[in-house]
Amino acid sequence: MSDAAAHPLYPHLFAPLDLGFCTLPNRVLMGSMHTGLEDRARDFPRLAAYFAERAAGGVGLIVTGGFSPNITGWLKPFGGTLSSRWQVGRHRQVTGAVYAQGGRICLQILHSGRYGYHPLQVAPSRIKSPINPFTPRALSARGVERQIRAFVDTARLARDAGYDGVEVMGSEGYLLNQFTAPRTNRRDDAFGGDAARRMRFAVEIVRRIREACGPDFILVYRLSMIDLVDDGLAWDEVVQQARAVEAAGATLINTGIGWHEARVPTIATSVPRGAFAGITARLRPEVSVPLVTTNRINMPDVAERILAAGDADMVSMARPLLADPQWVAKARAARPDTINTCIACNQACLDHVFENRTASCLVNPRACHETELVYRPATAPRRIAVVGAGPAGLACATVAAGRGHAVTLFEAAGAIGGQFNLARRIPGKEEFDETVRYFDGEIGRTGVDLRLGTRADAATLAGFDHVVLATGVVPRAVDFPGAGHRKVVGYLDILRGDVVAGARVAVIGAGGIGFDVSEFLVQSGTSPALDPARWRAEWGVDLDYRENRGGLGAPHPPVAAREVWLLQRSPGRPGARLGRTTGWIHRATLKNHGVHMWGGVEYLGIDDDGLRIRRDGNEQTLPVDHVVVCAGQEPHRPLQAALAGSGIPVTVIGGADVAAELDAKRAIRQGCEVAADL
Repeated sequence: MSDAAAHPLYPHLFAPLDLGFCTLPNRVLMGSMHTGLEDRARDFPRLAAYFAERAAGGVGLIVTGGFSPNITGWLKPFGGTLSSRWQVGRHRQVTGAVYAQGGRICLQILHSGRYGYHPLQVAPSRIKSPINPFTPRALSARGVERQIRAFVDTARLARDAGYDGVEVMGSEGYLLNQFTAPRTNRRDDAFGGDAARRMRFAVEIVRRIREACGPDFILVYRLSMIDLVDDGLAWDEVVQQARAVEAAGATLINTGIGWHEARVPTIATSVPRGAFAGITARLRPEVSVPLVTTNRINMPDVAERILAAGDADMVSMARPLLADPQWVAKARAARPDTINTCIACNQACLDHVFENRTASCLVNPRACHETELVYRPATAPRRIAVVGAGPAGLACATVAAGRGHAVTLFEAAGAIGGQFNLARRIPGKEEFDETVRYFDGEIGRTGVDLRLGTRADAATLAGFDHVVLATGVVPRAVDFPGAGHRKVVGYLDILRGDVVAGARVAVIGAGGIGFDVSEFLVQSGTSPALDPARWRAEWGVDLDYRENRGGLGAPHPPVAAREVWLLQRSPGRPGARLGRTTGWIHRATLKNHGVHMWGGVEYLGIDDDGLRIRRDGNEQTLPVDHVVVCAGQEPHRPLQAALAGSGIPVTVIGGADVAAELDAKRAIRQGCEVAADL
């Protein structure tokens, strides 16, 4: 039987990959992702535990977060660096922990170039990034040579630290990519000008690392295959660079998608699964080394389909392995239904990194906290009642039951999910289905006694040793003239389908719910997140490079299903408090659909003519058919007072504790932490 026929569901995913001097057990590469644990020596034991758990889960090859080869390459001041012999010891903690679990690991060498958030940054030319307040210093010819030597020195130190290899970061707009693209390279010397000279810096780094580290050292090159910015690489230059990197000694070429300053989303939940695999497929006939494809590959069937089609030789996943370190083992066991799926929300991973906080995962708060949030077997199992099967209650009930407690979960509705059942109705948030599916399975696997359609009261809860109230939120009412008019509806009415909005709608409240409701109102037909071709057309992604360099085409937003006004009382730009890495996507989506987004609005009243407002000192009436209220929520705690004198310990979690902006990240984390302490 051939290797490709060995696995009943995923034969290509679990086919070994022979690299010549070593064989990877499967086609899953854990892609590089900065966690914040790379930056301080005291955090390396936590970093080692984080990687060891993924190695134990069966990942074929791990790549660390980026480490700079010197201080000019820092992502931030005193960021993760491997440039001196004395730093090797801390890295041996990581490699030793991974090898103890039978895994393989490469260190990513990343020089931030003009993306470094510090005044020491350097670049091929003195051109400031639009997303950074600092202006880089242009490297001299000697400076370029020093940078090449720094990359090589870091690779040698990585080998001495026990890494199986390195990944050279040449994409996403970092230093090597800045050299290869005319957008940022205005030099006219040996390292600038035509494509061959612009790519020389990267090729020299690969060639010299291969010479320094020998033939049995994995050398991954992260190649930007589609820059998605003006004056990026042309396709023939992508091919030329790939061939040159292969000739210089690369073992694998990994796919890089888009620059950080690109105005096209590349990894958010609204991006279709596997949306960029086609660009890797296009390069595959041009080179002989194995190619790795990436971005929005979060379930085994997606990975298998890409590999079976011949689009790539490996798949790279970073956030899916934050969400579930056992992803590979569960897929190998033919149990994809047990995978805790990454929903690409970015809220606890990338948002945390950009806020200078340790990364984690909304659906798995143990990620990067493996040594702190530990689910030990209960020493004295107790009877636990959890009231409310939203995200907080589901997390608490399943973790507590998994530890050995006897857990009864009460839910007044006829299905689990709570606010997630609303979220997954928003176009682009279909991934929330996976979280509800995962928790539904965990209820059965951990033995939770689920009571649907049951409204718990004090009498029902008598006899339990501990009660956890996860009863969620209720929408906050508004108080202005005409608030009781027939045109006024709540966001629940719209999202549940109880009310079908008219052709013109005002949405009051521009927080996360207001943006979600607005996207729900303007979209029609199949969600773009489920239609890669439509999504690429809307955002101007040209995998064939027909229009411009960098694969950036003209966007073709669809006609909006309704005319929508998104309003907020406070002055300033609506959506300013949305997620750091996704807020701009929501704003751009609504702008592309013609939504009027206004701040500083005073609501004067609602009547048959519409919504009367005052804005910039001027009064006007918006001729709307409906006004949807998204003015926040209040905690819903109907049982707290009733249980106060019962003598039963009560803990309040999730929205019932703090109702601010339906924070699922906090709700799930809080549910898990309470369950771990019960």
